[in-house]
Amino acid sequence: MKFFNKKVMLALGLALSFVGFAQGQAKQGRKIDGVVGVVGDYIILESEIDKTLLELKSQRIPVGDLSRCDLFEKLLEDKLFANQAILDSLPVTDAEVTSFMNDQINRMVEEVGSMNKILQFYNKKNEEELRETLFDIVKQNKLTQNMQQHIVEKVTITPEEVRSFFNEIPKDQLPTVGDEVEIAEIVIKPEISKEQKQKVIDRLKEMKQDVLVNGASFFSKAVLFTDDRASASNGGFYSINKKTQFVKEFKEVAFNLAEGEISEPFETEFGFHIIYLEKIRGQQLDLRHILLVPKPTEEAVVEAKKKIDAIREKIVNKEISFADAAAASSDNKDTKFNNGVMKDPRSLDPRFELNNMEDRELYFLVSNLKEGEVSPAALKNDAQKQEKYYRIVTINKKYAEHKIDFAEDYTKVKNMALNKKQGIEVEKWVSKKIIDAYVNIQGEFRDCKFRNNWLKK
Repeated sequence: MKFFNKKVMLALGLALSFVGFAQGQAKQGRKIDGVVGVVGDYIILESEIDKTLLELKSQRIPVGDLSRCDLFEKLLEDKLFANQAILDSLPVTDAEVTSFMNDQINRMVEEVGSMNKILQFYNKKNEEELRETLFDIVKQNKLTQNMQQHIVEKVTITPEEVRSFFNEIPKDQLPTVGDEVEIAEIVIKPEISKEQKQKVIDRLKEMKQDVLVNGASFFSKAVLFTDDRASASNGGFYSINKKTQFVKEFKEVAFNLAEGEISEPFETEFGFHIIYLEKIRGQQLDLRHILLVPKPTEEAVVEAKKKIDAIREKIVNKEISFADAAAASSDNKDTKFNNGVMKDPRSLDPRFELNNMEDRELYFLVSNLKEGEVSPAALKNDAQKQEKYYRIVTINKKYAEHKIDFAEDYTKVKNMALNKKQGIEVEKWVSKKIIDAYVNIQGEFRDCKFRNNWLKK
């Protein structure tokens, strides 16, 4: 779990697809995978070509008839981004990498059922070996992402540019938008009693006292007791500055601590924390924290179910509209004042394309609903925030598959236009940086026809 205002995560697929490529070759007694390219301090191994293709497919990115040369050039670009991120001081801390990796491994365990299955799949003896293998690869991928974001962070687009972009698409080449739905939700969370909150506060105070008075290890307590699974194995460690996208309350407490001080328990949307400020390095804080999330009683969970069932009954009986019920009763602050309307987390579009919905539980809730129909209450376990709640959803409107339309699909057109403009900016940057970067290409790839002048001819 991260205490970010918004989730900023790089897909782990690329890292995982590379797992064991060198180690596996070595164990089998064969020659270590051949180096076919070098960019700055980074090398490209021949086996990465096919693994990159698998990674792109896993992210549902259309690969068409991409050649090995195309895939190799993508790897050259990725290494160039990562190398320049270091030169431009766009660092990725070990804590960030570990936190990200922990979060993703936890998600995989939830999906497949056990760590043993993951270890078997990646041919690793234990979890420690898996993490060691992933660390450098994940760090490089995050450096690449940071550099790409830095290049395009100031790129914006005007409505006129969006219109021009759309008008330039030949009518017979307009993309097709699949079946979509606009979804509204009402969320009811089990009430956390004052007693449950106080138990958590008291426990955090006891931990603080044990560290200060008895010399107990804050690191060990974080490993054993924190509900922040992403930082648990790292002893609750984070390194942050004032620009780090942690929630406001967390940063306010952290930046008011003296080195070596432990905070009093405080509350954020994630639960209750204590912070130990380990070291101040200029504007950077190295800290550890322990998060405890108050758990609702079973009685509170039952009451939440009764409450949402009663709300649903009033909506079905036309006593209140779904939008009004959301505004009056929903516990999701992101949707309650927007008539309960949800947005696709990737595109921020209020329309969800059914076949591409990431939230499979939500998909099963809405897939058979008619417009205006209200789903039964469903219990949602939010692994990110370690909380559970009930929700009902309705479909405000269905949109049949159609060719993309400027007015009706403006958000999608705008995103497409912005992506193109950002892509042009990235291409300009790559062309410029290649000139000064150390690039070495070996073997068959010297015969490739690249988009950019990697061979510096």
